[in-house]
Amino acid sequence: MKNITKSAAVAAAVIFAGAASANAAYPERQITVVVPFAAGGPTDIVARISGEHLARTLGQPVIVENVAGAGGTTGITRASQARPDGYTIMMGHMGTHGAAPALYPNMKYDPTKDFTPIGLVAGTPILVVVKKAFPAKDLKEFVAYVKANGMKINEAHAGVGSVSYTTCTLLHSLIGTKTARVTYRGTAPALNDLVGGQVDYGCDQIVNLVSQVKAGNIRALGSATAERSPALPEVPTTKEAGLPDFQVSAWNALFGPKGLPKDVTDKLVGALDKALDDEGTRKRLLELGSVIPDKKGRSPAALQALVESEVKRWGPVLKAALAADKK
Repeated sequence: MKNITKSAAVAAAVIFAGAASANAAYPERQITVVVPFAAGGPTDIVARISGEHLARTLGQPVIVENVAGAGGTTGITRASQARPDGYTIMMGHMGTHGAAPALYPNMKYDPTKDFTPIGLVAGTPILVVVKKAFPAKDLKEFVAYVKANGMKINEAHAGVGSVSYTTCTLLHSLIGTKTARVTYRGTAPALNDLVGGQVDYGCDQIVNLVSQVKAGNIRALGSATAERSPALPEVPTTKEAGLPDFQVSAWNALFGPKGLPKDVTDKLVGALDKALDDEGTRKRLLELGSVIPDKKGRSPAALQALVESEVKRWGPVLKAALAADKK
């Protein structure tokens, strides 16, 4: 009996050692970052820029897989169900991990419980943007025009629960308006139609908009931040433009499935730290208008606290808006 027990203990030790060795070798193959929106949007851009440096640090390819649908929840649901081995991670954001629970009551994941937080990658200020030919020349005129024309005006967004949908919902709740809302499978196709003049306006992350605003293809009426963005210093803040209560910033962050081993998580956290401290990576993100968090602000603990606070923040706002829409 003692020999059997001893043999079992030795076998268990060998299995444990093998598992530890496997984790120590991580990563041994390609890593996939699931982006829950179409290619070319702000979440996709942040994922690709940061992913390039992650690949250099980890010594393996880091590829982006775009899985769009249902305001980002389709891709996040799929990624959350992946094996927790570090080879499938995801780029979530304010919509998928903050606003979604209020908008999708039958959602198959809980943002506060079903993930391993890796780190906050970038904050992304929100802009109110309009097509080039939109009649209003500034935010005050925009508010007046929307109030006067209501459902005759089209808003473009990336799906119920997305950042673009959520932030424009907040805008409407503050100014007491309602317009037609056109759904796309990501902010990139929504922006294409805004540039083409097929839709009238939208609320979107600055990362997606800088080049088009600078080129004069669309107009930015206000940045929903306390200070002007260095990337678009000519765009007034919403406070300066007459709408001080509209203050909101989106964010993008890396998560793993629930149960990601600590040593694998630590390697990913360390690789993200190196990416966000890299001068070249920082420059590319800052030029797009991103706000890069410091080490404490990007930590797994800080990200977990952010997710919990965002769920609490957006729940009442969005539930009230949905109730108003049904009246």
